[in-house]
Formats: sequence, C-alpha cells, structure tokens
Amino acid sequence: MAAAKIKKGDRVVILSGKDKGKTGEVTKAMPKDGKVVVSGVNIITRHRKPSQTNPQGGLERTEAPLHVSKVAIEDPKDGKPSRVRFEIRDGKKVRVAARSGELING
Repeated sequence: MAAAKIKKGDRVVILSGKDKGKTGEVTKAMPKDGKVVVSGVNIITRHRKPSQTNPQGGLERTEAPLHVSKVAIEDPKDGKPSRVRFEIRDGKKVRVAARSGELING
C-alpha cells in the first residue's frame, strides 16, 4: 500500500467547492475511503428530533468528510497549496513540499 500524502494534523488548503481557499487542520484521515475531515470546513447541519440521549433536539452542526483530491498540503514556507513528494533524507523516507522543498512535519 502506498504511503499517505495527507495525514492527521496536517495543515491543508481547500482547492474547490464552497470553502475554496480556506485553510484548516486535518482532524481525521480515512485513506481507505480517500477522504479527510478538516476542522472548520465543510460544515453540515442536521435537524435532530428530540430523543432520550438528546431531549432538546435541534440543529446539529458537524464537519463532513472531503475527498482528498479537493485538498492540498499548505506549504510550510508561504502557506500556499503544494503537492507532496517523498524523499530519502538521512536514511529516512520523509514528506517534502514540492513547491519549496521544505520538510512537512509529521
């Protein structure tokens, strides 16, 4: 299986959709589904009926998953979107921002 290019904790930029241009941190990565959940982005509202666990009911706002192709790693140098490259540095395989050559944390 190929190494994941976007992982939990990465800062990403949204490339398309209603939240285009926004940035956020990946809170959950789902590599098998090819999706990521980004904090503060792609908020959906669900109308919930009152139940025993939630007697008040009302509106529930949550972050929905985005397809991984709609996000790009934020370049550590200038904050713009960048592709990810893998390099071997000091005998370790590391993720590198293709835009600037900077090492990506994580």
